Amino acid sequence: MLVSVAGCARSSSFPSAFPSGFLSPAGPVASADRHMFAVVIALMMIVVVPVFIGLPLVLWRYRLGNQKAAYRPDWSLSGPLEFAIWGIPVLIVAALSWQLWLGTHRLDPYKRFAGDNPLEVQAISLDWKWLFIYPGQDIATVNRLVIPVDQPVHIDLTSDTVMQSLMIPSLAGQIYAMAGMRTQLNLVANRQGRFLGENTQYNGEGFQKQSFPADVMSPARFQEWAAQVRATAPPLDAARYAQLTRRAAQDKPLAFGSVEPGLFAKVINHYRADGSGWAQGAKQ
Repeated sequence: MLVSVAGCARSSSFPSAFPSGFLSPAGPVASADRHMFAVVIALMMIVVVPVFIGLPLVLWRYRLGNQKAAYRPDWSLSGPLEFAIWGIPVLIVAALSWQLWLGTHRLDPYKRFAGDNPLEVQAISLDWKWLFIYPGQDIATVNRLVIPVDQPVHIDLTSDTVMQSLMIPSLAGQIYAMAGMRTQLNLVANRQGRFLGENTQYNGEGFQKQSFPADVMSPARFQEWAAQVRATAPPLDAARYAQLTRRAAQDKPLAFGSVEPGLFAKVINHYRADGSGWAQGAKQ
């Protein structure tokens, strides 16, 4: 029987009181997203503000009862006006494109952060839950991600069901998890706290329940937590993994004190043409 982690029970939806967006960043990726968002808004205001100011003025000046407004029936072209209508938007689009091009490459989710000893995590998306494996600690959790503050985290992702998307808005953007494939996400948390993690790809009736807390704690506290899980939680073997693959939401986080060797690779290999790497019975 699977056991839950003490003190981590949650309702069917993640508590909304926790900071959960890039406007409340807890890492450099979310901070860069917020900066880019501010730049985009500022550039768009160059067009939006004059429109909101100019439109009422034009409607008032050229209203039906205003006999003082200029009447020019033969007017056909104004170079400055044409430049304002077309040139300024073109320049803004070019500036936006340049900013987004630079930001997209700078925030490449596959780009690792500088630093020694990154924490390796393997994430497997299931119906309707997330399994996180810590190969270096030989432990695993379900619907709870625990990471140390100020330490680079490298996450490998795959899916043992339909395509899903992992997103922790306060720490990093979304990245897809697909069956038979491995994607990557790199992040760093620069402050402790609890943040929202979720699946953003609709995948059936349990979609709205597939969220989890991402807990950022001190390195010492993280080591204590990992040691406690290894000492008290049951192992994640083939039988328990088969239970996790069933189509059901998981209301309480789970923990496992050991993990079947090579589980992440076996899940990926299961979807290859030869079906190697994973016992067919585990999927039934």
